[in-house]
Amino acid sequence: MGHEHGHDHTHGANKKTLMISFMIITGYMIIEAIGGFMTNSLALLSDAAHMLSDSISLGIALLAFTLGEKAANHSKTFGYKRFEILAAGLNGVTLIIIAIYIFYEAIQRFQHPPEVASTGMLVIATIGLLVNILVAWIMLRGGDVEENLNMRGAYLHVISDMLGSIGAIIAALLIIFFGWSWADPLASVIVAALILRSGYYVTKSSLHVLMEGTPQNIDVDDVVQSFQNTKGIHSVHDLHVWSITSGLNALSCHAVVDEQLSIAESERLLRQVEHDLEHKNIHHMTIQLETAAHLHDNSILCKVKAESSGNHHH
Repeated sequence: MGHEHGHDHTHGANKKTLMISFMIITGYMIIEAIGGFMTNSLALLSDAAHMLSDSISLGIALLAFTLGEKAANHSKTFGYKRFEILAAGLNGVTLIIIAIYIFYEAIQRFQHPPEVASTGMLVIATIGLLVNILVAWIMLRGGDVEENLNMRGAYLHVISDMLGSIGAIIAALLIIFFGWSWADPLASVIVAALILRSGYYVTKSSLHVLMEGTPQNIDVDDVVQSFQNTKGIHSVHDLHVWSITSGLNALSCHAVVDEQLSIAESERLLRQVEHDLEHKNIHHMTIQLETAAHLHDNSILCKVKAESSGNHHH
């Protein structure tokens, strides 16, 4: 119950932070896009495009948190919490697509450098940097950008967008003082590389969750050791650890126990194991206690490693 309360509190803080960030980013994205067209700067336009992806990502993240609040039902027994991971994956793919498009546009500009209104570009990029710093600070202060994959995806959007503003500022200064028109597409290429990197890592992390991968903050060997150190448990098999959504890890397994255990002793043993696992970042667990007589002959004392060879017994 304590974890659920903590999860709900963090959830609410994340949602409020996303709402404020969404409003600020969307408002300035419109200003920067207009400025990019007026100054003919690809660096500004690419930064505005990234801000658009920020706005979309924050909007999707907000939708994900809202859907995640829907209660579980017979159709969705875990509720809609997994939608947060789908949103994070979509954000990552969006980043990758935007990066590829900016690369394409930059190549065209290197071949035919256009005239850029560098002073206007400098002013708009500087304000954009300040806006991104403000939003990043709001997200760091009010949201969980470490554990929550959905929040982290949105935060990475803002950080790489901040770097994009810095690139646009440097490009504007180079054009003003040295007349280097190629600095504009060069800044865009650097921004695109940063966007591509962020997109790759967010997509990879969300796919790991969707593929029921072991959470990064869980040590499976340590979990197995917890079972083996519990008096009355001989072995554990068919052990699975996965994430339902960010910050909500689940476990299921079969534990082989002494045949002479009473119901009361079994209950005590279960409570002890659950208490130990809660301190190892596992929040939802299903543990089936059984005796050696319930196992097939070829699966007695089967360890977790058997899972990797494709053996699965009930």
